[in-house]
Amino acid sequence: MNNPLQHIEPKEIWAHFNLINAIPRASKKEQAISDFMVSFGQKLGLETKQDKALNVLIKKPATVGYENRKKVTLQSHLDMVHQKNNDTVFDFDTQGIEMFVDGDWVKAKGTTLGADNGLGVAAIMSILADKNIEHSELEALFTIDEETGMTGAFELEPGFISGDILLNLDTEEDDEITIGCAGGIDVTATKSYHPTSVKPNNTYYQIVLNGLKGGHSGMDIIKGLGNANKLLTRVLFELQKHTNFQLISLQGGNLRNAIPREAICIIAVQNTELFQQKFKEISKIIKTEWLVKEPNLTIDNKEINTTEKGLNSTDQTLLLQTLYACHNGVYTMDANITDLVATSNNLASVKVENGNMTIACLTRSSIESEKEDLSNKLTATFQLGGFTVTTDGAYPGWQPNPNASILQTMENIYHRLFNNKPHVNACHAGLECGIIGEHYPNMEMISFGPTIRGAHSPDERASISSTQKFWRFLIEILKNIPNK
Repeated sequence: MNNPLQHIEPKEIWAHFNLINAIPRASKKEQAISDFMVSFGQKLGLETKQDKALNVLIKKPATVGYENRKKVTLQSHLDMVHQKNNDTVFDFDTQGIEMFVDGDWVKAKGTTLGADNGLGVAAIMSILADKNIEHSELEALFTIDEETGMTGAFELEPGFISGDILLNLDTEEDDEITIGCAGGIDVTATKSYHPTSVKPNNTYYQIVLNGLKGGHSGMDIIKGLGNANKLLTRVLFELQKHTNFQLISLQGGNLRNAIPREAICIIAVQNTELFQQKFKEISKIIKTEWLVKEPNLTIDNKEINTTEKGLNSTDQTLLLQTLYACHNGVYTMDANITDLVATSNNLASVKVENGNMTIACLTRSSIESEKEDLSNKLTATFQLGGFTVTTDGAYPGWQPNPNASILQTMENIYHRLFNNKPHVNACHAGLECGIIGEHYPNMEMISFGPTIRGAHSPDERASISSTQKFWRFLIEILKNIPNK
C-alpha cells in the first residue's frame, strides 16, 4: 500500500493513520472501521470487544512495575467529517483519503483529512502495539458517530469501561489541556410550499457563492468567518428591494458541525439589466466587507436553461426574512474564562426545492439555560416565518474539574518537557467527555491532542512537529500516572 507519510516521525502514528484513512469512515457508516479495530486488537492478542453501537474496547495489561497505578482509558472517535471542494471528484463511500506532505503539514487532496479524530485513534493504536512503552493497565475506547450525534458515547453500556482516568485525544491545539466543553442541540425548521409557475419572458440565473474558509462550527465560530447561507440570503434580500425575481431553489451547507462554505440558488428574473446592475453593486459591497477575513469569497451568476417552478411572493419574502433574522455566530461569551465562547449558533444547512424547505442549525452552549434560551429564540424566529420547529440530539456539556489529580500531573510534565505552561481551559465544542461523565461520574477526564487546523473543512491539516510533541507528551503521561 502506498504511504505518502512513511518518512515522517513519529512513524508509528503516521503508519496507523495511513491505515485507517484507507477505510471510509463517515459518521453513521462506521461498520468497516469498527470491524477493522476489532481485528487490530485481536491480532495483537489483546482482549477486544465490540458493543451493539459498534464502539470498540481493547484492553492491555500494565507493564511490570506499574500494576499499582490508576487504570487509564484512552479514548478517541472513529468517524470523520466528510467534506470536499465542489471541484474535487471524490467518493467518500468507496475511496480512502488521498494525503500528501506540505512542509510541516499533512493535508488531503481537496477533502477533509480525518485528523479529527484519526490522529487520536492512530496514537492509541501505536500505544497498544508498542512493547516498550511503560504504562499502567490500559483500555482503549474507540467510539462511533461523534460528529453527528455522539451516538457511541450515548449508547455506552454500564460497565463497558472501568478506568480511573480518561484521556480523550480530541483537542486540536498542542499547548492546551481541556477540562470542559460545551453541550449542544439540533434545531430544525421545516415548511412546505406549493411550487408556482414562472411568468413568461423571465430569464433564469444561477447564483453561486463560494470560496469561504468554513471550519468547525464550535472551535472556529469565534473567528467570525463568513457563513455562506447568511451571505447568500443577504444578496437575495437586497436584490428583492430593487428587482422583481422569483426564487426557484436554494441550497447551502450540509453538516451541522461545519460552517457552510458554499451556497447556490436559482432565480427567475424579469429585468435582466437591472438585476445585473444591482447584483454587481451588492456583491462588491459584501466582498469589500469580507476582504480581510474571507479574501477568496466569490459571488457569481450565470444564465441557465430550466423550466422549474418556484416560490410565490409571500413564501419567498417570509423565507428570506426568516433566514435574515436567524441568529448565526457567537451569542454570548463566557463570563469566567477569557476568550471562550459560551453560546453560539451555526446556520448550518438550508434546502429549498420541490415544495419543501428545511433549515438546520446546531446550537452550542456550556450553560444549559443559555442553550435553551437561544434554542427558544431560534424557534420563535422560525415560527414567525410559518415553519414547524423540532429540537433533538441534545447532549450535555462537560463541567470543568480544576482539582483533578491527573491535571496537576500533566501540567508538571508539560512544564518539564517543554519549559512552558500549558493553557488549561474549556472549549466551545462538543467532546464526548460530557456524555461519558454522565455514565461514569467518578472518572477524572482530560482532553489534549496535536495541533490540527481547519477541521471539518477541506483545508484540514495536521502539524507534523506538533504530532511529535504530542506523542512525547502522551508517552510521558502514561509513565507518570498516579498510584491508586
